[in-house]
Amino acid sequence: MARVLGTKRRRSRKKGQQDLPLQERFKHGGKRKRAGRKRVAPRPQVKHRRRPALGEDHPVLVTWRVLDHVWSMQSKRSFRVLLRAFRPAVERFGARITHFSVQGNHLHLIVEANGTQALSSAMQGLGVRIAKGLNRLMGRAGKVFVDRFHAHALGSPTEARNAIDYVLGNTRIHAQRQGRAVTSYVDRFAVSHEQLGDETAWWRSFDDGSPPVAPPASWLLEKGWRLAKPRRAAPIFAFPV
Repeated sequence: MARVLGTKRRRSRKKGQQDLPLQERFKHGGKRKRAGRKRVAPRPQVKHRRRPALGEDHPVLVTWRVLDHVWSMQSKRSFRVLLRAFRPAVERFGARITHFSVQGNHLHLIVEANGTQALSSAMQGLGVRIAKGLNRLMGRAGKVFVDRFHAHALGSPTEARNAIDYVLGNTRIHAQRQGRAVTSYVDRFAVSHEQLGDETAWWRSFDDGSPPVAPPASWLLEKGWRLAKPRRAAPIFAFPV
């Protein structure tokens, strides 16, 4: 019988005919186990997220880690370099350093900043001075810090109290975590604004006349933290150190 003009012939499909079970192969990406970009750094780094919004004289707890090739910062020669870097940064770019603690491979600072940009500018200037000073001491050049600094905004008297206790007792806290004996509760490598009138402080032996920290201007660091009771001897903060 002749096919009707303008119509298409409909092909019959055999019953039971199935497509070949071809295995789908993925080369990259996708939501599956061990997918995505692999981490190059040996440990997690600070994520590139938006910094917390800060008001005027807002206190922030800052943590900054150096590379493995950098000499231990808990030595007299390195600590002297750090003090020289801290003194010009005490009150600059709308930021104020009130406390800091020097560990072997990282720093803890409590900073008051008039906004996120002020904090970033102050830390950038401080980081450049520290990097130049340590590189000069080691006789080399190049990068000193592992990554950008970690910032935790303090929003309550309890947080401010825990942050101050954490910074000023950081050497003791690390010793307890590692199971080492704690010989003294006085951290020689921690400096606070309350020590400015103490002529017997250990860092005074490196003193050149200008203080490495400044008195606080915020209510939290001046009076508020005293209203909170210490919750624990070693407050825990989530820092990549």
